[in-house]
Amino acid sequence: MKAAVINATGEKFEIQDIEISSPVGREVLVQVKASGLCHSDLHLAMHNYGVPLPAVFGHELAGVVLEIGSDVREFAVGDHVVACLIQYCGHCESCLAGRTYQCKNPNETLRDPALGHRLTRGGQPVTPGFGTAAFAERALVHENQLAKVPEALPFPQACLLGCGTVTGAGAVINTAEVRPGDSVAVIGVGGVGLNAISAAKLAGATRIIAVDVQSSKLELARLFGATDMVDSSQGDPVAKVLELTGGGVDHAFEVVGLKETSEQAVRMTCVGGDAYLIGVHKPGSKIELAVTEELLGTQRRLRGVYMGSSNIKHDIPMYANLYLQGKLNLDDLVSREINLAEINEAYADLNGGKIARSVITSF
Repeated sequence: MKAAVINATGEKFEIQDIEISSPVGREVLVQVKASGLCHSDLHLAMHNYGVPLPAVFGHELAGVVLEIGSDVREFAVGDHVVACLIQYCGHCESCLAGRTYQCKNPNETLRDPALGHRLTRGGQPVTPGFGTAAFAERALVHENQLAKVPEALPFPQACLLGCGTVTGAGAVINTAEVRPGDSVAVIGVGGVGLNAISAAKLAGATRIIAVDVQSSKLELARLFGATDMVDSSQGDPVAKVLELTGGGVDHAFEVVGLKETSEQAVRMTCVGGDAYLIGVHKPGSKIELAVTEELLGTQRRLRGVYMGSSNIKHDIPMYANLYLQGKLNLDDLVSREINLAEINEAYADLNGGKIARSVITSF
């Protein structure tokens, strides 16, 4: 099958032929119908996070079940599914408490090497990134990383649920528990940030401030529910947010992954406000805050967020139904549909901030 392979850190994706195994145990073979381009895959391709190469990345996957392993309990051939990079065992203390995103045994979703490799090229193993490896014609995924969705849900919109939506909307709904009347700032209004704005509107936030350096993205944010736009290329965004709100927002979400914007998120919250770091930073990145003045004295809280604190078996079908009811905007997230061979050019556009999401729909 065709797949976009990363052969060395920092190199471009190469479209190559690789082999995929048949499902064993709790594995599900999925025909990939749509695969979204997320910055997280680009981070792993460009920087050394310890993932063995060669590897196939891609984790925003929507498709149709082709075949199931002998122990699969939840899916049948023909089901429409969405995948997520959250890997969980289902039986540890965290999983049993509903915090699957904090699973203590995530590697249980991986295949036992004694059973062979899921992906190979010329007989040699190829790492399935995130356990999903969705930049390919087919994907072999543990059933714990899949959620069933209604057949009425279009595949390009469906694939975004597995990361952009659960991460952005989940941070607002699950982690921050935004309430009606709260004020929110979102720094970085790409795919994840736009989902955070959508969820803030859904939760009843009355002030939703979009912060970005791209004026076109700020205008797009208005379609998702932003009430105010702050162009951070035109001045200090912290000062502007404090001015707009008369003292800061209740919740600030950083979705860029930079030192400066992470510090800004804390500084634009009110007394007792909360800042949430969602964007992926480079390995070893650090931020600097004055503890007494910016945390203790202001009673602010700073929290790192992983995948929107999501339980995908519950959350992905919920978001799917909200979209079908017209309550969650996914249509404007799909900037364009592309062929697998266009992945490098599409990532260049995404990295340059030109678009919200490109989705691979042709392989």
